[in-house]
Amino acid sequence: MTATESRAPGTDRRWYCLRNGGVMVVAEVNGTQLPAVVYWGADLGELSPADLAALPLAGRLALAGTAPDRGAPLTVLPTRAEGWSGWPGLAGSRQGRASQPLFRLGEVLLEVHGRADVLRYRADDDAAALHLEGELHLSAHGVLQHRQSLTSTAGPGEPPYEVEHFMTLLPVPDEVPEVMDFAGRWANEAQAQKRELGQGTWLREQRRGRTGPDTPLLLTVGTAGFGHRQGEIWGAHLGWSGDQRYLAQRLNTGATLIGAGEILAPGEVRLGPGETITTPWVYAVYSERGLDGASARLHALLRDRPNHPRQARPVLLNTWEAVYFGQSFDRLAELADVAAEVGAERFVIDDGWFGSRRDDRSGLGDWTVAREVWPDGLRPIADHVRSRGMQFGLWFEPEMVNPDSDLARAHPGWVLGTPGRMPTEQRHQQVLDVSIPEAYDYLLGQISSLVDECGIEFIKWDHNRDLFDPVHRSGPREGLPAVRDQTMATYALMDELRRRHPGLEIESCSSGGSRVDLGVLERTDRVWASDCIDPIERVRIVQGLATLIPLELIGSHVASGRSAVTGRQHDLSLRLVVALFGHHGIEWDITGTSPEERRALAEWVSLAKSLRPLLHSGELVRPDRPRDPGTHLWGVVARDRNEAVFALVRSATSPYWGTTPLRLEGLDPAARYVVRQVRLGASPGLRHGDGTEAQVPEGAVSGALLMGAGLQAPYLNPDQAVLLQVKAEQA
Repeated sequence: MTATESRAPGTDRRWYCLRNGGVMVVAEVNGTQLPAVVYWGADLGELSPADLAALPLAGRLALAGTAPDRGAPLTVLPTRAEGWSGWPGLAGSRQGRASQPLFRLGEVLLEVHGRADVLRYRADDDAAALHLEGELHLSAHGVLQHRQSLTSTAGPGEPPYEVEHFMTLLPVPDEVPEVMDFAGRWANEAQAQKRELGQGTWLREQRRGRTGPDTPLLLTVGTAGFGHRQGEIWGAHLGWSGDQRYLAQRLNTGATLIGAGEILAPGEVRLGPGETITTPWVYAVYSERGLDGASARLHALLRDRPNHPRQARPVLLNTWEAVYFGQSFDRLAELADVAAEVGAERFVIDDGWFGSRRDDRSGLGDWTVAREVWPDGLRPIADHVRSRGMQFGLWFEPEMVNPDSDLARAHPGWVLGTPGRMPTEQRHQQVLDVSIPEAYDYLLGQISSLVDECGIEFIKWDHNRDLFDPVHRSGPREGLPAVRDQTMATYALMDELRRRHPGLEIESCSSGGSRVDLGVLERTDRVWASDCIDPIERVRIVQGLATLIPLELIGSHVASGRSAVTGRQHDLSLRLVVALFGHHGIEWDITGTSPEERRALAEWVSLAKSLRPLLHSGELVRPDRPRDPGTHLWGVVARDRNEAVFALVRSATSPYWGTTPLRLEGLDPAARYVVRQVRLGASPGLRHGDGTEAQVPEGAVSGALLMGAGLQAPYLNPDQAVLLQVKAEQA
């Protein structure tokens, strides 16, 4: 951690260097111009003023005034008034006036905050009556964070300043030819996509009122052919759960940038005298060793948060695919008994315990226990669960309401939408305006009382539809756009529940993986990766999400043999191997399982418990296998590189008889390792030695061999998997 300030003798030019976690960020200030990031990449060591002036982007900054064809510099808030022709950092006006902001730098401060190097800056635009403050944090893990605040300094009677957009833009090297992000849909989230970055803009927007199953997740640009384990990359993630914008842009000057920010609707943010808007954090990451290097930095940042789960992540059983809406004490008590028998540590009752909610058409929003289903309330089943040694969890969907509910009938003004009309229903439900104080108080009171009454230790927090027509129907902001208010109110509700109930854990579930971002993860403890638990789909989904967040924050469950979403049938052995990578759980009516299945499930739970210290602290490794794209090889290596676990899954047949060798990367090349295959469950119709056995070496072999030449891979048919444990000889 080294933060320094350097000045060019006899000039107004000065440089602020942030160095942390193997990464360097250099911001240049030239006179009263806003700081401009002139370098972001690998740590170059101590640099003199002459070295700093020789940086390519610093040279462009110095030439900007005399060579207009080179274009204006990309400052921390570039605007057209500076001569910037790319995407502006700020756009807005006062009823059409003050539309071209130009800030004059007032103060720059370089400091250390905790283990982070921090650059703070303040500036003013007197003509537009605006004050700007911003901060760049370079964490001990090498992750760059940026956010800014804008305040109106206009006097009383002046028109408010309407903010159109306000976002972070960061320069990347001109020579990056490729851009990659993620796409998807419900039940098929986090699907990677890559393409050439040409002149122009690659734009991704989320206009759902939530992060969405098609979130870019981490927008990256990189050197030619970058992959999981090779190439230089630069990426950005927006820590926000409302409408979002991501972009990568290359100008005809060669200037190349990535950026992210929230999308603001017309009239959504109008700053009156003294009022302020603060952007969400943008998390920017550089890696000199591909996507896995970026993931390692992001995972380390998240694991270092004060609110990151410190205890072993409990193996849970969630009741949804076991019983759906068919709840009763006897049925769930039996399910809890079997869950405890196989070693589960948390039991979560899903949708259907409240109001008239016997299907998805009514009762949503009526957060009182359904007496016809639970005549004695939920306390007896909660006590039964705890008597079996498990924690008790419960499902809520606080931001939603069925029109057919007591809540909607009593408070129609709490439904989000333009006054005088109703939005189109989705899943027979509408959106509850959480920002209305009375609605917020209702939700807080109902949920909090149930947490107290039943001793709830875990909330599965769902969000099953997009926000159509996101306008306040009533309340103090009636008729105005509502996405930002709704997002902030939901955050506040989660924060207050956790304040009132220390130790309460919350899962972000939103039609599966539709609210996965670092904004919601500031106040939640895991995300539900997808409503699709088909193991072949989950291999891709979990690996995609793990680009941003570590495995202990990703719900990974064993489901029944036939997938409820895809209809495909899979052997238990495959389901167990795939579900090992994540926060472990079960989503299956295990009361109907055979003794052999229960024995295999108990062995898996025992293995998961023994491996979770490694899986939930180690480094994710995803070797690229371009010659054999029908296979997926991934694993986790301990921080001291003394142990690892890898899985190989074949999802499709190959045009070759042979399978590409298994290069177990991330190990210590100087160490010697013992490799063994762990068998989970049984594959019907397969015999020992039929090709599903990995050809593991006898005795210990070098890490250099395992990483370089690799192991001979087993012959697998589609939908088969092997699991390998690797331990250093001295460990």
